[in-house]
Amino acid sequence: MVIRQNSDFLFLFEAVMTNPNGDPDQENKPRMDYETSTLLVTDARRKRDCRDFLKQKGFSIFVDTLADRKVPVSQMVEHIRKQWMQDTERFHNLLAEQPLIAKAWNELVQSDSDDILALYDKVKGDKKKKQALTDFHNLFLTEIIKRSLIDIRLFGSAMAVENVSRTYTGPVQITWGYSLHPVELVKSNTITTIMNDDSSTFGKKYKVHYACVAHYGTINKFNAQRTGMNEQDREIFRKALVQGMMANQSDSKQGQTPLCYLEVVYSPAFDGYLGDLRRFLRVNSDEGRPIRSLSDLRVDFAALASVLKEMKQKGYVERVIGWIHPFADRQSLTEMPDFEPIDLWEPLTVFGGS
Repeated sequence: MVIRQNSDFLFLFEAVMTNPNGDPDQENKPRMDYETSTLLVTDARRKRDCRDFLKQKGFSIFVDTLADRKVPVSQMVEHIRKQWMQDTERFHNLLAEQPLIAKAWNELVQSDSDDILALYDKVKGDKKKKQALTDFHNLFLTEIIKRSLIDIRLFGSAMAVENVSRTYTGPVQITWGYSLHPVELVKSNTITTIMNDDSSTFGKKYKVHYACVAHYGTINKFNAQRTGMNEQDREIFRKALVQGMMANQSDSKQGQTPLCYLEVVYSPAFDGYLGDLRRFLRVNSDEGRPIRSLSDLRVDFAALASVLKEMKQKGYVERVIGWIHPFADRQSLTEMPDFEPIDLWEPLTVFGGS
């Protein structure tokens, strides 16, 4: 079932002696607001982890769809189009489900032959059929891409393909993350060897001592209607957000650990959001003491718990779900709101049609 409820979510992770998101404009140093010593992590980093993990698990995604190689979007779309048109039963089932696509197809080919590819190849170069081809592509290609590629259903995309003029805003939107406290860079930078094709050079690896980083995000029911994001996709996204970070164990990302995930699922009739949930968190530490682990912090959720309780009483919130790392320092996460626990460590499997 396509999602029919808005959500807010909050994702916290720890970074210990690592570089969560290097800035290529700053010698790949960790992204920072140096005036406040706040660590920054882009939304693109989180989405990249999700996409890479989903691909590793066998899902088809928008990037690197063909044989683990980056390919032009047009080539990837052509690959998916042929897959659908070669499967006559699946193609006709789609036409039965989507009357508008069926109408556009019939106007384009004006034939009931079962050789779908041959019919398509015959008309695709016909200049007199250009408008009919565009009308068919706008409906057919965008529909099969949404059905075939889970990251399109989650994050959306502009369809920069010939004869297609659709753009979809993804239901899942993630903010830049930031540390909930001032962060210190490791002063002694490690020297590393960078291997090229025929030579090697020396560079530096920059790390932070410790950071507790929070991302905020939303899931929009109206955009889900356009991309086809369904409840299974939402479950997959939650796991990919957590497990994708654990799967990304590159040299610079060692030391990152997902800490907790909270999602506020609103009532179907409620069209709004609470907004950035991070503003309800209160973070304290011992003044003058360096922050080197979660035990050096107290992340207080009391204000968030109070707001969620009020929203529930008004009927705006249907439920709050959450996950906390099983071995996290619970004493540092205080006054957590009541939530239904979900297991985001549960193995992720490919569902049919993903």
